Amino acid sequence: MYEIGIIGVGSIGSAILKSILKLYRKDQLTFTNRSVRKIEKLQAETGVQPSSSNQELAENSKIIVLAVKPQVYDKVLGEIRGHVTDDKIIIVMAAGTTIQSVTDRLDGHKRVVRCMPNTPALIGEGMTGVSYDRNLFTETEKQTISNIFESFGMMEFLPEDLMNAVTCISGSSPAYIYMFIEALADAAVKYGMPRDIAYRMAAKSVEGSAKMVLLSGKHPGELKDNVCSPGGTTIAAVAVLEEYGMRNAVIKASDACYEKCLELAHKKEG
Repeated sequence: MYEIGIIGVGSIGSAILKSILKLYRKDQLTFTNRSVRKIEKLQAETGVQPSSSNQELAENSKIIVLAVKPQVYDKVLGEIRGHVTDDKIIIVMAAGTTIQSVTDRLDGHKRVVRCMPNTPALIGEGMTGVSYDRNLFTETEKQTISNIFESFGMMEFLPEDLMNAVTCISGSSPAYIYMFIEALADAAVKYGMPRDIAYRMAAKSVEGSAKMVLLSGKHPGELKDNVCSPGGTTIAAVAVLEEYGMRNAVIKASDACYEKCLELAHKKEG
């Protein structure tokens, strides 16, 4: 019996597999993937043995992680449905995929964990929102769940009605931040800075600023004010960002992301 089996080892799935190797032996883990080439590559990198099918993985794994694309969730759930016993834990991580929709497709199986990681998990700096009914899990199982997600970054436990918000602020937001870094670097290139240096300086500024929020415990507005000297260069730039609606654009983008989550959930439950 494997401790954890991962169905789908794309970017996030393979990152999880490599991260939990810090917690488990190779023979305690398994995985599946549609691509034979991907299976062979990951097996060579990790030494973890793949399962021959999703059904075999589900039959022989205590914790089953579904790291597949949303459009194939129904197919995969149909494949493993007859192999999910009450003692197993299912972890799902697709936008708009509710615990209830998974429970319905698994003939009432309730021990489902819904999560939303983000791509920085690939370098061990992920931020994952996690939701599940804590009454259905033992203390040991709850600690195991936390250990899994903390192996590739930080996690926050939240009620499920906030999981769509997690998708907006964490799951999707790296794309917005990459756009900001790119725009900041473009400005520096416009002023004559070499592009590779511009990207490094912009990215490091974002990284350092994020750590200031996390480590100082100060309100982001206070940290912003500390950079803005009266009559100085920074407040002049901040005024232009306000004029062109930076805050509003971010909120509107998050609204669009949230509405898409609701649309996807409706389709799955329909």
